Amino acid sequence: MEKEEIYGAIEAILFASGSTVEIDRIVRALELDTATVTACIDELIKEYSLPTKGIRIIKLNKSIQMCTDKQYGNIVRKIMDMKKNTPLSQAAMEVLAVVAYNQPVTKAFVEQVRGVDCSGVIGSLCQKGLIEEKGRLELPGRPLLYGTTEHFLRCFSIETLEGLPKLPEKEVKEEKENNDSEE
Repeated sequence: MEKEEIYGAIEAILFASGSTVEIDRIVRALELDTATVTACIDELIKEYSLPTKGIRIIKLNKSIQMCTDKQYGNIVRKIMDMKKNTPLSQAAMEVLAVVAYNQPVTKAFVEQVRGVDCSGVIGSLCQKGLIEEKGRLELPGRPLLYGTTEHFLRCFSIETLEGLPKLPEKEVKEEKENNDSEE
């Protein structure tokens, strides 16, 4: 298969799927090696990142997706008669941060960190597709475990969880030292 054919095949797969596609599935479908497909994907990502393009190809973990450029979001919403997502509340951002940095976590863990009931916020974040159930903890009562989704990565424009901003260690150390000296 020529490179141009590979590019075309990848574009067709992404366009037709309308959502994320695992790179391994593309490799199997094209019957090529991972290195060749990955190199072609990287070239397409570069090509679609030009400022004149209204479409982007983004990586999310081990998947890729074709999506519109952020700057055309309002125009796309108008034509598709979509409502703009309402911003997340401070409580939702706090819960999302606790889940993202510590996942998988239980509701009880999140509530312990925040000091308040988080049932409604967790339900809301699940409905928005930013977090999801990731299984159950092997403890009495078998509490649910929560983690972030690919939609979370897409919304925050990061490829993987390693792309999250680092937590400020200085503040964490100072708090720990203050707590230790109080005891």
